[in-house]
Amino acid sequence: MKNDKAKIKTIKVDYLARVEGEGALYIKIKGHTVTDVKFKIFEPPRFFEAFLRGRSFCEAPDITARICGICPVAYQMSSSHAMEDAFGIRVDGQLRALRRLLYCGEWIESHALHVYLLHAPDFFGYDDAIQMAKDYPDIVQRGLQLKKTGNEVVILIGGREIHPINVRVGGFYKALTKQELNTLTEKLKRARDIALEAVRWTAEFDYPDFEQDYEFVSLRHPDEYPFNEGKLISNKGLDISVHEYDNHFIEEQVAYTNALHSKLKERGAYFVGPLARFNLNFDRLSPLAKEAAHSAGLSPVCRNPFKSIIVRSVEMVYACDEALRIIGQYEKPEIPAIPFQPIAGTGYGCTEAPRGILYHRYRIDDNGRILDAKIVPPTSQNQKTIENDLWQFIPKYLDLPSEKLKYDCEKAIRNYDPCISCATHFLKLTIDRE
Repeated sequence: MKNDKAKIKTIKVDYLARVEGEGALYIKIKGHTVTDVKFKIFEPPRFFEAFLRGRSFCEAPDITARICGICPVAYQMSSSHAMEDAFGIRVDGQLRALRRLLYCGEWIESHALHVYLLHAPDFFGYDDAIQMAKDYPDIVQRGLQLKKTGNEVVILIGGREIHPINVRVGGFYKALTKQELNTLTEKLKRARDIALEAVRWTAEFDYPDFEQDYEFVSLRHPDEYPFNEGKLISNKGLDISVHEYDNHFIEEQVAYTNALHSKLKERGAYFVGPLARFNLNFDRLSPLAKEAAHSAGLSPVCRNPFKSIIVRSVEMVYACDEALRIIGQYEKPEIPAIPFQPIAGTGYGCTEAPRGILYHRYRIDDNGRILDAKIVPPTSQNQKTIENDLWQFIPKYLDLPSEKLKYDCEKAIRNYDPCISCATHFLKLTIDRE
């Protein structure tokens, strides 16, 4: 019995570093076998879906934007699209283009934060970007410059960089002039050059030999790399409208985490985010972004999640390219938002947050009040896949010292850029007393 205990190794990461929100990891190893893996999210519940009940439909974009300080635009876009779906209206033309431009800004600032400040230190063996900046100040400054440009896009169109205030159901409160947008042009050209350098830089990293047979899920638009609209598809046969989401996806409570686990009813775990978008929509990237990917030795299907840092860099090239295209073709719309009357109904919206698909569903009464809401963020959709990765990743490195194995497991989790605050739901608690 004493010998058996001596063979058991437990690795605990009480607080995951360089992720948004509070999470932990528990791994149990017996001999040369992994016997338990738990990716724990203990971020406190925030009750946003309950907050929305009884509120006016027009409050949803501003309330849901508060769910995340990193990707508030994604929440505003998904909630606006869902409301417009309920009311049977469609935002098109230059207003739609302006929304797409706003989304470009969010992708640039979020991906730059992850690539340069949160994930890259892993590949150089630093604890954080501050330590890395002592040896590589120019690289970290490039990342900050890129992030600043993304922030400036969001500030100009959204009104401020954190929790923008200019988005509304039907369009915007204020539509910008072409002259205003033109102030971004030179900054975006410089940002695109930095993003191209990021692709070349990250392609030189030393990547673990690790691939899985994932089911990648993303939006797919007929003509565009997906931001706001499209069908939900996968590499294993999923091909549905957003209206059919609840028929194919289900959320489950898990005892050890405050965030619900989302899975496909038909097949279980699935993978959302940049790697999924890249693999399912490579043909929709701009020519420059495709060329950058090919130069980095990257093409679909890429199944190595550690290379998601290259894909994020490619997506920054695309976002800068797309932003410049939109600004070049932009003309100020006659009105900032299309008029409509709220009606009773259920609306569905799904957009591509930087970390993957973000699903919203609202039921509205005939006074425009929200009766109930459902919000499924990307991180809760990736949780099962993150754990599955660890089950497969750890056995290859069991002989490593515990501290090194712990560091590599954190690195594997950071492949997904988890946004833990977004993913947290309240866990029903039952206490039995004897």
